[in-house]
Amino acid sequence: MTTEALERPTRRQFNPLKAGGITPIIGILAILLVLVAFQQPDFFQPASLLSFIGRSAPLILLAAGQYFVIVSGEFDLSVGSLVTAQVVVAARLIDSDPDRTWPVVLVVLAFGVVVGLVNGLVTTLLKVPSFITTLGMYLILVGAVYLWSDGAPKGGLSEEFRRFGRRAFEDVPLLGRVPYALPILLGVAAVAVAITRADFGRTLVAVGDNMRTSELTGIRVWRTKTIAFVLSGVLATVAAILLGGYSGVSFQAGVGLEFGAITAVVLGGVVLGGGRGSVVGAMLGALTLETLFALMNFYGVSGALRSTVQGLIILLAVAVGALRRR
Repeated sequence: MTTEALERPTRRQFNPLKAGGITPIIGILAILLVLVAFQQPDFFQPASLLSFIGRSAPLILLAAGQYFVIVSGEFDLSVGSLVTAQVVVAARLIDSDPDRTWPVVLVVLAFGVVVGLVNGLVTTLLKVPSFITTLGMYLILVGAVYLWSDGAPKGGLSEEFRRFGRRAFEDVPLLGRVPYALPILLGVAAVAVAITRADFGRTLVAVGDNMRTSELTGIRVWRTKTIAFVLSGVLATVAAILLGGYSGVSFQAGVGLEFGAITAVVLGGVVLGGGRGSVVGAMLGALTLETLFALMNFYGVSGALRSTVQGLIILLAVAVGALRRR
């Protein structure tokens, strides 16, 4: 197979008008927003809308990280426990001392890189299925955090650390209050899109589409997939920093977020098994999922049904993907 033939399927991710593009998820999001408008007209006030997007930023970032892993043909079930670990570790290391804020930010980012690196190397070099690898990492992180903190979070996050997820730019013309999380989200999203449009992004999709063919054309599959896991770990860390500021220190900080991220990715049109989808679709899927949850809340639907909704979305996405392949 020629290099041109290898690259041909990867270009689909950049055309939103074709199957697997972002048009369907935009339509779903628009419908949900209309329903929200009927129930809560004030939702579309600039301050309220921007605040909602800021609160959705952690899941959007996790979905972007999960996209890199899933489009390469793998899974990352460790991101939820990584978020919890990062919040608890940051609180204990900072211990409410503002002078420790930036050194600890660098420490948790490095820790995210290490977790992603271990996930990637164990999956690719030791040939352990990523489902098992990242499930094991999930259990390791949960157990280690409980052991290190003696079963209860210790220390505290400084105000400098919490401002990323809690504070906002005030009195912005036409917009009013703009959360700090919003420019952070936009900056990370721009970098994620740039990565997918670079050679690495096309290589990542090619690996997920046909790993054997990619190997025969000289692509270092192990390195490509490992980088995808590292990106997932870094983005999970950024999400943890925002969540720490928004919700504080808790062992529940990241519970269930791994399933929310996977749901968002498949809702955004990324095919489980790899090779199809776009990072923009994954991030829009996360925003759509958060909008759906907000709509459920507005209509008084029990929050206990969130897991049920996520499960149904995943099953439906898998079924639709199977029908398309047929």
